[in-house]
Amino acid sequence: MSLQSIDGATVAAHLADYDAIIDARSPAEFAEDHLPGAINWPVLDDEQRRIVGTLYVQDSALAARKVGSAMVARNVAQHIERWVQDKPREWQPLVYCWRGGQRSGSLAWFLDQIGFRTTKLTGGYKGFRAVVRHALTSLPARFQFQVLAGRTGSGKTRLLQALADAGAQTLDLEALAHHRGSVLGGLPDDPQPTQKAFDTQLWTALQRLDPARPVFVESESKKIGRLQLPDSLVLHMREHGQVLRVEMPQAARVQLLLQEYGFFAQDTERFCGLLDGLTVLRGRERVAHWQAMARAGEWPELFAQLMRDHYDPLYLRSMDSHFSGYLLAQEVALPDGDAETMQAAASHLMAALC
Repeated sequence: MSLQSIDGATVAAHLADYDAIIDARSPAEFAEDHLPGAINWPVLDDEQRRIVGTLYVQDSALAARKVGSAMVARNVAQHIERWVQDKPREWQPLVYCWRGGQRSGSLAWFLDQIGFRTTKLTGGYKGFRAVVRHALTSLPARFQFQVLAGRTGSGKTRLLQALADAGAQTLDLEALAHHRGSVLGGLPDDPQPTQKAFDTQLWTALQRLDPARPVFVESESKKIGRLQLPDSLVLHMREHGQVLRVEMPQAARVQLLLQEYGFFAQDTERFCGLLDGLTVLRGRERVAHWQAMARAGEWPELFAQLMRDHYDPLYLRSMDSHFSGYLLAQEVALPDGDAETMQAAASHLMAALC
C-alpha cells in the first residue's frame, strides 16, 4: 500500500469520503476541539505527552524519542487490537495529529501496513484550524439572513426552533454556544464549548446551508456567554440581514421566562450570584432588591421587573445602535409562547419569505 496525504484546505470538502476520521492527539487536545465526526485514538495520553515533552526540554530529543516511541508502539497496538479487528479491507481512515507529524505518522503507517487505504492530514489539526478561521471571515457573506429580533422573553428561540421543525434553514447560534446569551443564559449542567470547538461547529453549520435559500437566525451581540462570534457574521447580519421584529405581550413574556428559567427556583443562590453581574449597570441597591425577591420566591414579579428595568432598555438601545430599521421592521406578533402559536407563525413566515 502507499500512504496518502491531504491538506487542510482539501480535507474540508471531503470529510464525508472517509470511513473514519481518527484524531491521534491526547484526550485533552481532542476535548478542546477536533475535526467534525472525529474519534480519538491517542498515541500518547495526556500524562505520557507531558513526560515526553519534559524529557525533550530537560534532556534531549533522542531521550524523548526513545521513551515516546515505546509508549506510542504500545498504544497503537492497543488501538489496533480494540478497534481494527472487524474492519474490512475497503475501510478508509483519515488520520491526523497536531501538525501532521510523528504521532499521526506512526498510527497511519501501521494502518497502511495492515492494508488499509490510509490518508494522513498534512498540517494536522493546526492546518485545519487555519482553514476554519479563514472560512469564517467569508462564509457569512454568502447568505441572506432573516434576523429574528425582539426583547427578552419574546419567543425568538422557540420561533427559530419551530422554523427548523417546519423545514426552514436556520442557524441556531445559542444552541451551538450552549448559552442563551444573557447574564442568566448559562444552561445548568451544560458547559459552553471552547472557542475553537464553537468555531468548528459554526463552520460546519454554515457549510451545510444553501445560499440560494434564506437563513433564519436570532439577533445576537458579539458574544454569547464567553464565546466570540466572528466579526464577519455579526456585521453581515446587522448590515445586510432582513430584520423581523418579534413582539409578545408582557404577561406572556413573563410566563415564557418562568418556563425557560424555572430551574433557578431550585438553585436560588446561583441565580443571585449571576445577578451580581448587573451591579455595575443597575447599582447595588437595586440588585440586592432583586436578589431578595428571588429568595422570597417572587419569580413572576422579579422577571417582570428585570425586563422592564434592565433587559428591555438594554435591548432597545442595542437595536437602535446596530439595526437602525428595527422599529420599522416587519412585525411578527406572537400572542403567547405555546407550540401551536410558534408553528402557525413559522408557517406564515415560510410562506411569505421562503
